Amino acid sequence: MNSGYTCLRCLKGSLSESLGRRGSHKNRMLQRWITTSYKPSAVPIHSSRQSTEPSKGRAASSLGYQGQYAKNEPVEIPTPGGLAATPIPDLEGRPLLQPNNLFHSFSNSPSPEIRRRAAFMKQNAYCPHPTHHQTRLPSAPDDPEARKVSGSASLPPAHVKFECPDCGIPVSCSEEHWADDYESHLEICDTLREINEDDHDLRSGRFFPEFEYPGPQIEEALVNMTNWDTYLYSREFRAINEARSMRQATRLLTYPMTIGSVLHELSPYNIRRGGRLTTEGLKSLSALRYTLHPPRTGAGLDIKGLRPNPPPVRIFILGARAESSLPREVWVQLTHIFPRATIHLIFIGPESMANRDSEFPLPERTPENPFGAIVEARISHQIKISTFVEYFHTLHNTGLFYPYDPYFDCFMLYHPGLGHPASSHEWEETLPQLLETKVPIICTGYTEWDMHRDRKWVEEKVGGEYDLLMEPGENRFRSLRWDLNDLDPSDISCGNWGVWAFRGKRYETTRKDVE
Repeated sequence: MNSGYTCLRCLKGSLSESLGRRGSHKNRMLQRWITTSYKPSAVPIHSSRQSTEPSKGRAASSLGYQGQYAKNEPVEIPTPGGLAATPIPDLEGRPLLQPNNLFHSFSNSPSPEIRRRAAFMKQNAYCPHPTHHQTRLPSAPDDPEARKVSGSASLPPAHVKFECPDCGIPVSCSEEHWADDYESHLEICDTLREINEDDHDLRSGRFFPEFEYPGPQIEEALVNMTNWDTYLYSREFRAINEARSMRQATRLLTYPMTIGSVLHELSPYNIRRGGRLTTEGLKSLSALRYTLHPPRTGAGLDIKGLRPNPPPVRIFILGARAESSLPREVWVQLTHIFPRATIHLIFIGPESMANRDSEFPLPERTPENPFGAIVEARISHQIKISTFVEYFHTLHNTGLFYPYDPYFDCFMLYHPGLGHPASSHEWEETLPQLLETKVPIICTGYTEWDMHRDRKWVEEKVGGEYDLLMEPGENRFRSLRWDLNDLDPSDISCGNWGVWAFRGKRYETTRKDVE
């Protein structure tokens, strides 16, 4: 049926069953991932991150671990977007919040989900006023709990009840404590209001054009990896003219682009002054960049164009939580900046499938699939995703991923909490095994303090047995949107704020001249 000769009402009725609202479902899926995604808590490593409903077009396999792609597998050409990809708006019965009406206090929000969130905060979060007793040990120098000195604190802990009229978030137990501690709250009040409006924007009912991603582009059109603006422009994303839309878009893209910006041959991190890359880092990343940007081999679609294909580059994402439930269209963007390489993402961690039973029920562990791996091999002809609900050191001891190759392997740790008191014990057995592989290990942190605490913990555990590949610093492709900790409203952070990298130390063999 040609949409040019059919009214919108008839077209909507005739396509609702045949198309299953695929266009709008994709946009709603990306929106729902942000609204229910992980929010950092006092113990980041143990906080489960919510997931979204799956895309109906995604295929999964649990037939066991596959080390590389099947030989002579036909190339899957993505179908051009047409009528099936056109979103059909469904606004009946839903209140639409206008851009100038996004600020509402959490308790009086038009969204039931935000109202439940406000009730949760009032039941679990404590007032940060220094006259209350401590409820936990401070985790950072700027932690509000550090101000509660035992000598001056005289009141018992009290839950937050009063909502700041400027940011709309419950931050104090009473109006008196809020007014008395207003100078401290003023440091984050504007950011909390921004978080408030961003959360209401996701539930406003509007269509999100920033969640529509471009497909492959010609190799001659180089991707500029300097920052978010140059990347989105050179990748021909739809123009994002609003700061709020930019924050929503980067909240998802920060995961693939953080690792892509480090491994890309046009990476903004280099060995020049201020580039943060060390000499050892240049050695390790040059090997991976050679594999991710292979030279042309003259391969073609006919018999004469047959060429042997190298194995895919394996990216092990350890301690996976929210990143494992990202919509697969987001991870496919990683293949568009490495058009000649194949990539195998391997999510490993006990929370890698948390709250995703409706999407992928965990398969039984059988002799053919001893670890219950879930393999998604039909996402794209360039990428495959495997998920293991297990600790890495358990898989490593079985030799499942041997051998490790610095040209084809890399470890990625998103907010691992290596130095966090509540989660560091989970990494004590894993860290020596990671260093044994001699492949790059890239880590991110919620804040500068979180990142430096992780590096300090690594130094204390292994001493001089590691080489620093990239100096800790702010991530060029961090999330521009701030997140709120529901257990502590004064604790705000953003995804992948900082990034650094290290590797197990390599020893060069030298010979002493024998006289």
